Amino acid sequence: MKINELKDKVFLHQSARAGLMLVIVAVVTLEATALIQFYFSQKGIKAEASMRAESQLEATRLKIMNVIDQAESAVRNSEWIAQWCLDYPDSMVAVTRRIVRDNPVIVGSTLALVPGYNPARPLYAPFSYQIPGEKEIHYRQLATQEYDYPSQEWFVKPLELQAGYWSEPYVDEGGADLLMTTYSLPVRDKNGRLAAVLTADVSLDWLTDLVGNVEVYPTAFSMMISRSGQIMVCPVESLVMRKTVQETLLDLNASDTSKLGSINRSMMSGESGNVTLKYQKSTSYIFYAPVERTGWSMSIVIPDEEIFGGIRRIGLIVKLLQLLGVLMLILILRSSIKSQLKYRELSERKEKMESELKIGRGIQMSMLPKIFPPFPERKDIDMFASIVPAKEVGGDLYDFYIRENKLFFCIGDVSGKGVPASLVMAVTRSLFRTVSAHEKSPQRIVTAMNESMADMNESNMFVTFFTAVLDLGNGHMRYCNCGHNAPYVISSEGVSALDVMANLPLGVMPGMSFQEQETDLRCGDGLFLFTDGLTEAENSDHELFGENRLLGQLHPGMVSQEQLRIVSEAIGSYVGTAPQSDDLTMLYVRYLNETVPDNSERHLILHNDIQQIPQLADFVETIAEEARLDQSLAMSLNLALEEAVTNVIMYAYPEGSDGLVDVEAVIRKDSLEFIVSDSGQPFDPTRAPEVDVTLGVEERAIGGLGIYLVRNIMDEVRYERTEGKNVFSMIKFIG
Repeated sequence: MKINELKDKVFLHQSARAGLMLVIVAVVTLEATALIQFYFSQKGIKAEASMRAESQLEATRLKIMNVIDQAESAVRNSEWIAQWCLDYPDSMVAVTRRIVRDNPVIVGSTLALVPGYNPARPLYAPFSYQIPGEKEIHYRQLATQEYDYPSQEWFVKPLELQAGYWSEPYVDEGGADLLMTTYSLPVRDKNGRLAAVLTADVSLDWLTDLVGNVEVYPTAFSMMISRSGQIMVCPVESLVMRKTVQETLLDLNASDTSKLGSINRSMMSGESGNVTLKYQKSTSYIFYAPVERTGWSMSIVIPDEEIFGGIRRIGLIVKLLQLLGVLMLILILRSSIKSQLKYRELSERKEKMESELKIGRGIQMSMLPKIFPPFPERKDIDMFASIVPAKEVGGDLYDFYIRENKLFFCIGDVSGKGVPASLVMAVTRSLFRTVSAHEKSPQRIVTAMNESMADMNESNMFVTFFTAVLDLGNGHMRYCNCGHNAPYVISSEGVSALDVMANLPLGVMPGMSFQEQETDLRCGDGLFLFTDGLTEAENSDHELFGENRLLGQLHPGMVSQEQLRIVSEAIGSYVGTAPQSDDLTMLYVRYLNETVPDNSERHLILHNDIQQIPQLADFVETIAEEARLDQSLAMSLNLALEEAVTNVIMYAYPEGSDGLVDVEAVIRKDSLEFIVSDSGQPFDPTRAPEVDVTLGVEERAIGGLGIYLVRNIMDEVRYERTEGKNVFSMIKFIG
């Protein structure tokens, strides 16, 4: 009896020890798991916050640069006529007036002579400006005793730098009386001598609305500072244009005083990044990025609690659940139950992970076009594509869409595999859609994409990429290759690799230049694009499928879907049961337009509203691209067309009435004709008297300068009144 009791005590003691060890192991395991989960969750949430902030900064920067580019383009496009006007100073006011009139983002412009350049007029600076809410353009002379324009920043800096320059923000007292900034460009005469400065004043009211409406988190806010650190935009209106960012940070009594100078220097030096700042009892994250060419820097401030408050509350709940689990283990003390619970937990996590990967695959695939034929109503194009990831999610991509009768398409391969590659793939595809929506040049598309990707490429991943723009009207294709496999051209003459330049992949480093190429596709020609997962597919002996086997499967005249089916079956037969080692993507484009015309026509309908004039620039750019004109000729044609259309808008219809202006462009092999017609009152611009440009503004009769410019730019102009319409034709020989 005593021996049995001793055995029972030993058993109980051993069971107690085993139970205690079980509880200790359980507590340690649960706590370690919670800490690891909290660490990676916190890291992921911070990464998400960084991505959201950086995406908002980038999106806002692109919107700001759109306005900046408009202002700079307006000044640069007027540089040549400003140079011409140097010999006729009284005509200088027309240049500034035109810049303000034709560009809604510009509220003022001046063309200021360098002191002493013109002995007859030692100081001369005609200034045109528009007061918000008024259509009238006002004029005044800046060369006064009260306003010493040669000492102003907007005048001095571009001459010192001999380049375009954005001034510090200021209030234009006596002009438009607005908070604004000025873009200045030095103008040289025909002999290369610095002669004047041409400017464009841009109001900052739009900037306040744009930056102030940035939303990342409910309590986050954004700021914009100038190159000198002056606060331009801030939720606290009392700080705007009254304090610098350094003074504001000092007022916060921040504990991280060593970071104050670093933040200020980084932002004023045009750097991008993020820092953590502690002040009082709270912590905030500051994300900042520069606005190129202006010297400005934009920042987003996000409170720490806004980012991590949710996960901390979840962490508290997790700890309570852990305590409850330990109590349950103490009560149960059965290792089998613990094993079952652990097995169930692991199984659930695995199932959840597999489920999330399946969801991720579905999301990834939904981003790509997957309905074929994609354009059933069109008979000039035949397309098909397929993508097979090596894992649940992959890094290959393709995309295409049609805009302005041009097919924009691309294919890419992200370095690496799995979830990281899929995230980069999603970013790449989104960037392609965003950038190409406003660009027609493949070179400019990949350049903008590379800058965005290189700035955010902390993981050192890159993307081989090929993109092209195919004009469905004439088969002309412009393309740019970024380290990707050369596509194959399949024609009646055989199969050959497309000539591609050795550009670097996207995301390697910022500031890279990419070379654009072009070719022409004939009716029936096809372009076969693929990723290296096709040619590098391995069989069970680790032998590659290779390009020679691929060439044997490409056949001229074959329907796109059938062609991809043949290639897919050939790969499947070759690989057999060997596991897929890389993502495999194919895209086949066949051009089927049989009726490429010798001549082409384009139309643009405008209302008699001066605000619609900027649409002409895109219209002329499209015509110039199709006719393959150089940039200087395109700019001259745009100026002539603007003058003709502006004349109709201003004078053809009674004030307050709504009328239409029909602009037609006819592109021929040796000439380009613009036909401007309207239903307004009869007016023959060709009968306007010749303008004596040697006379001053006061001596010369009003009007006539526009038709003078048109006659000098165009080779032929003619007018007729037919069927109640004014028809004004302008012809330029380009053969």
